[in-house]
Amino acid sequence: MKRLVMATANPNKIREIQKKLGDAYQFLSLSDIGCTEDVPETQDTIEGNALQKAHYVFNKYGYNCFSEDTGLEIEALDGAPGVITARYAGEDKNPEANMNKALQELKGKTNRKARFKTVIALLLDGKEYLFEGIVHGEITTEKQGNEGFGYDPIFQPEGFDRTYAQMSMDEKNLMSHRALAVAKLKAFLGSFYNF
Repeated sequence: MKRLVMATANPNKIREIQKKLGDAYQFLSLSDIGCTEDVPETQDTIEGNALQKAHYVFNKYGYNCFSEDTGLEIEALDGAPGVITARYAGEDKNPEANMNKALQELKGKTNRKARFKTVIALLLDGKEYLFEGIVHGEITTEKQGNEGFGYDPIFQPEGFDRTYAQMSMDEKNLMSHRALAVAKLKAFLGSFYNF
């Protein structure tokens, strides 16, 4: 069984990834490898943050690893919040405050186009690989739904009449930006290891 570290301390993310990628891999969290410090995210792009986190774990702990970074990019706000999606309304990373700020800044604007972008950075035997998942959609005028997390209550993906927060987690996981990036990671790992 191949071992990979996912640069997260969130056990729910580990379980979600394990479920999607199967039993051919053993995924370790940051706490599993004794990493208790905050992994830096100081780059000015989503790709840069994903790579920075993966390099930090690889260089300091010596494990093959991958990390992900996700951003919401709103067209009428020149791509904001983008790389600061989680900290849009402040360093406390409050999802309600973030959504309220986005809705306030879009008040009166007719262009509500947005996209969610996830980038997974994989470091395997010292080589870098990037996998991207993008879902286009729009920002609703008010919060709708109680499922999910983050901006899910105000993001309605293209081709749907519901927000992410109005979908079950299983439904969202079939088509989300993160799911698309993970599918590319899975295909790559399968070919790399000949599974």
